[in-house]
Amino acid sequence: MASTHTGATARLMLSPAVALLLVWMAVPLAMTLWYSLHDYQLLMPRGNAFVGLENYVYFLTDPAFFQSLTNTFALLAGVLAITVIGGVGLALLLDRPMHGQGIVRLLVVSPFFVMPTVSALVWKNMFMNPVNGLFAWIAQVFGMRAIDWLAEASLLSLTLMVAWGWLPFATLILLTALQSLDAEQKEAAEMDGANAFARFIHITLPHLARAIAVVILIQTIFLLSLFAEILVTTNGGPGTQSTNLAYLVYSQALLRFDVGSASAGGMVAVVLANILAIFLMRLVGKNLER
Repeated sequence: MASTHTGATARLMLSPAVALLLVWMAVPLAMTLWYSLHDYQLLMPRGNAFVGLENYVYFLTDPAFFQSLTNTFALLAGVLAITVIGGVGLALLLDRPMHGQGIVRLLVVSPFFVMPTVSALVWKNMFMNPVNGLFAWIAQVFGMRAIDWLAEASLLSLTLMVAWGWLPFATLILLTALQSLDAEQKEAAEMDGANAFARFIHITLPHLARAIAVVILIQTIFLLSLFAEILVTTNGGPGTQSTNLAYLVYSQALLRFDVGSASAGGMVAVVLANILAIFLMRLVGKNLER
């Protein structure tokens, strides 16, 4: 009897949070689904004719869709590769005792607290500007041609600036996991004659597997909706070379004023993100069970 009363009390206490979640997520999702099935134009918002799956067909057959899908996964893969590999390296470096260790860790972590729009503006104007940027000055010092990074290598430029912002996050997670590694296990391996590379491959890296999986999962969730850096720096260009799914949906809704096809694109992005999230959640779950 007591357990039944406790269960009812728990459900009652959880009900406000569940109701807020439904209002916050389910209602916008339902509205997006409704708009995706109708011809809703911002310039003519009173029509709203039901068109069924025409918006989905239009969005999926748009030549920019496959380019944006490729760019989305290229950005995701590039940023994950840089942050995971760089994060492991920085975590190994910061785990060693050194003078001013606290200051060094603070400097390494600080880029994560810079807003995406601010970091994008800094990279655009101070580093990648083909006339006054730092990279252009370095190229001139060595007698090379200055590269207009955002025009000639837009996707690579975005990958670098986004990875710069997410590298501290990966470093923090991996450093925390590294500090939980048993020192006696490393000492025993060293006494058995294992060199530094063998200890890293057979002891350190397996120990970091869970943390790496968590880093990949969290970053993937945020990177699939990457938008601010693209808007501030390239506007999806040149052409659609740096357009991802989030920016394509934005351009359909607020540049072409076609809310119907933009909503269809949003639903497609939600489905793709959930498929990828389920796969990554299973990956993380397997790592946590070990």
